[in-house]
Amino acid sequence: SFYEELVSHGVLEPLAAPVEGLVGREGSCNYVAPRGISSVVKYYLKQSGADVLYEQHVTHISLRDGKWEVSRKVGPPEQFDVVILTIPVPQILQLQGDIVNIINESQRQQLESVSYSSRYALGLFYEAGTRIDVPWAAQYITDNPCIRFISIDNKKRNIESPEVAPSVVVHTTVTFGSEHLDSDPAEVQQLILSQLERIVPSLPKPSSIKCHKWRYSQVTKAVPNCPGQMILHTQPLLICGGDGFTRSNFDGCMESAMSLAEAVKPHL
Repeated sequence: SFYEELVSHGVLEPLAAPVEGLVGREGSCNYVAPRGISSVVKYYLKQSGADVLYEQHVTHISLRDGKWEVSRKVGPPEQFDVVILTIPVPQILQLQGDIVNIINESQRQQLESVSYSSRYALGLFYEAGTRIDVPWAAQYITDNPCIRFISIDNKKRNIESPEVAPSVVVHTTVTFGSEHLDSDPAEVQQLILSQLERIVPSLPKPSSIKCHKWRYSQVTKAVPNCPGQMILHTQPLLICGGDGFTRSNFDGCMESAMSLAEAVKPHL
């Protein structure tokens, strides 16, 4: 039903572009977000009617007079009746304040067992009208120590036109990501570009490049038994969820969201 709703509103559409090396499970269907994956999040935020504040770096969570006092890097602390954490699990364990003592030993062990892969993403951006002449929209690479995936993003999203500025997205392998996690970003960018030139020598020179370190890329080991969420404190409610409690795909995120919603309902 989630897919049907998103497709009916044009947020998702079935993947029609050719993707080389894509391994599909029998009976599965692949979708693409023409306006980018953030459009899925924006759709649900708009549905919720919530006021959203971005770039609030939370540092401490403590109990104050029956509410949660949440402190952030910049600005005064604020108080809340319910706190839901969907940040990567290692970042939950880095939070300071009463939360440190509220997480019991069993929960801490479960949270500490969660692991993520790390990788780099490289974006190459071109002027509108630039022609990228390859027969595929995206390609999984199996024989390169550095690059795992290349996507001609406008082609993959089925929005090719002379007015749309094309872009190329490159994801590195998990091994390369872990080996270069603390390397100089400029050096990493150059390493990826040199490998990309070998794989796709016909790529034109981009007008700009962005290299992004994705420290928590995909969950390699979730919370045992994948419960979807974990209640850290009941009154007031402090609960955590996200793909670290299921798996790193759309279905996993939705499963966790549904599980969180059911747990939060009695507290509203």
